[in-house]
Amino acid sequence: MYKMKRKKACGNNLPMAWKAFILALVAVMVFCGATGCDGNAADQSGGTREEYGLVDYSKEENWLSLPQKAAEPIDVFYLYPTSWVREEDEKADFCAIDDKRMLAGAKAHFASEATAFETVGNIYAPYYRQMDARLALSLSPLERDSLLEGIPAKDALAAFDYYIENLNDGRPFILAGDSQGSNVLMLILSGYMKENPHVYENMVAAYIIGYSVTEDYLAENSHVHFAEERSDTGVVISFNTEGPQIEGANPVLLAGALAINPISWERGQAIASEAQSLGSRVKEGDSYSDKRHFADAKIDTLRGTVICSTVNPDDFKVPSLIFGKGIYHTWDYGLYYYDIRQNAADRANSFLEMIEGK
Repeated sequence: MYKMKRKKACGNNLPMAWKAFILALVAVMVFCGATGCDGNAADQSGGTREEYGLVDYSKEENWLSLPQKAAEPIDVFYLYPTSWVREEDEKADFCAIDDKRMLAGAKAHFASEATAFETVGNIYAPYYRQMDARLALSLSPLERDSLLEGIPAKDALAAFDYYIENLNDGRPFILAGDSQGSNVLMLILSGYMKENPHVYENMVAAYIIGYSVTEDYLAENSHVHFAEERSDTGVVISFNTEGPQIEGANPVLLAGALAINPISWERGQAIASEAQSLGSRVKEGDSYSDKRHFADAKIDTLRGTVICSTVNPDDFKVPSLIFGKGIYHTWDYGLYYYDIRQNAADRANSFLEMIEGK
């Protein structure tokens, strides 16, 4: 199995990046608690990092989604955002792989995000153990770096390695993530893909949504390229959505962040109106509602965000003290759900045509 190398500190930018990431984790965890990801956590995860064993991804129960038959010529490998927070009486550094609250949260995120790709490819989604934000906040930047590259990323790498060796069968694949899942995918891109170019050349695209792909990250990983238009392949796609005005700082927005317009799939500042959007998928109560021509999109090139001006910020406020009004972190996928679906199909078709033309 591939073993991750220690990531080097990024000079003076590292503490700020980690502070933003940890704050984002706290916010998403608070949101999960507020929306009912309940259940009793399993206590098998142990109390120290050294006590954690490896997850066996040959077992079906360790997969959130594991197709029995690959019906499509394209695969999707999906990592969900943070779905677990340690309770006050728990001592484990990370959740167990069968933690009930994590499982419930992962399933909810899959329904609202990963299903955007269900018409495009066979979706493979592993469960992975997530870290407790309170512990991470008590560590130095390098220790926090080590923590993320520890259990969460090692689980994801083990799952991806198992997928490539036993399930993929040479098919082109899409990577898709959100928030913590996107950050872990960035580690796979910068480590595993760099050292396994024969795998990387089969990647259609990587949807790194809800976290920042920065100019510094691309400079440090010259093999990774940011998308420039709607059908280029072998690229990363990233954006964080905000309203025209926001309250407070956006904790997932890092200096030098890049974005692509999720309606026009261009990098310029031209607005894509809601009439151009293929539609949003928004949760209302216990169900989802499809809204056609609902969200517009315009890139703020100075901030590196996507600005949506057509939704009511009071209706799309993350229920936490970390994300202020106008920061639409929880709805990055939902606001552009059908645009993302069509874009994944466009990139998949472009990749398949390229293969056929060789």
